[in-house]
Amino acid sequence: GPLALVEDGDTITIDVPARRINVDVSREELDDRASRWRPPEPKVRKGVLAVWSQLAEQASKGATLKTKI
Repeated sequence: GPLALVEDGDTITIDVPARRINVDVSREELDDRASRWRPPEPKVRKGVLAVWSQLAEQASKGATLKTKI
């Protein structure tokens, strides 16, 4: 998500009453960062943790195991 596009030095505004968090970077800059972004290499490549990292769903999806890869 957009969190991956935040870089050191970016200003982040937190508006608690409105329940919003914004990064103060232009849409053009975020689009540019998104076009250059690549997922990081897995830290674990073998063993149980490697299998788990391939099968685990996101926390927002219940942190369950995928039934299909």
